[in-house]
Amino acid sequence: MAQIKSIEQVIHDGAKLFMPSVSVDCVIFGFHDNQLKVLLLKMKGADQWALPGGFIYRDEDIDEAASRVLRERTGIQDIFLKQFHVFGQPKRSDKKFHLNMMKKDGIKVNKDNWIIQRFITTGYYALVDFQFVKPTPDFSSVSCEWWDLKDIHELFMDHKNILDRALETLRLQLNYQPIGYNLLPEKFTMPELQKLYETILDKSLDRRNFQRRMSGFGFVKRLKETRQGGAHKAPYLYSFDLKKYKKALEEGLQGGW
Repeated sequence: MAQIKSIEQVIHDGAKLFMPSVSVDCVIFGFHDNQLKVLLLKMKGADQWALPGGFIYRDEDIDEAASRVLRERTGIQDIFLKQFHVFGQPKRSDKKFHLNMMKKDGIKVNKDNWIIQRFITTGYYALVDFQFVKPTPDFSSVSCEWWDLKDIHELFMDHKNILDRALETLRLQLNYQPIGYNLLPEKFTMPELQKLYETILDKSLDRRNFQRRMSGFGFVKRLKETRQGGAHKAPYLYSFDLKKYKKALEEGLQGGW
C-alpha cells in the first residue's frame, strides 16, 4: 500500500489508490476520571472537529481499513473494534462546503474530483484503554484530542449522528455482552466498574445488585489486594478473567440493565 502523506496526494492519486465513494469512520471510546471520552480530530480549513476516518485501499479489506485508521490515530495494535452501521444519506457530503474548506487551506480542487463526490461510510466503534493511547493527527488534521462525551454538541458533516448511533449501539451491547476489559486498567475496584456502566448508560445502578450480577457472570475476579490511599476503607481490587470474558463475548449474557 502506498503511504499517503498529504491531502494533495489524496486529491491527485486517490482515484487510483482507493475505492471510490466508500469510506470508514471510527468512534473511539476511552474512559478516564469517571468520564467517557471520544477521540476527535480538528480538521484543516474547518472550524469543526471530526471523527477519525479514512478511505479504503482497492486491495484492502474494509475491517482492516478501520483497524489501520485506529492504529494510526492511537498507536494501539490490539483494539476491540465493532462495525455498527452504514451511513449513506444523499446529503451527508456537501460538495460546496468541501471546496470552500480546501480553498481556506490553499488547495485547489476541480469540482469533479473524486474526493468531493458523494461518499457512503461504514461506522465502527472501538473501546480502548485511555492510558495507552497516543493521540496522533493525520495529514488532513491539525490536532487529535480526547473530548468528554458530554461536551460534544456539534461535529463535522454527519459525524455527531454517527457518534450518537455508536453510543446507542454500545448501550445495547451492555444488555448481552460484557464491557470493561478494553476501557479499564488491569486492576480496578467494583465502584470503578459500576461507574463505567453508569456513565455509558447515563443512569444510576443499585450497588448491591450490580456487584451481585457481576459476581454471577463469573468473568470478574476479586484479588487479595486493596486500593490504598483513599479516605475510606480500602476497597478490594478486581481483574477480568480473560478466558471467561471472551466466552461471555461469544455466548452473550442474560438480562439487561
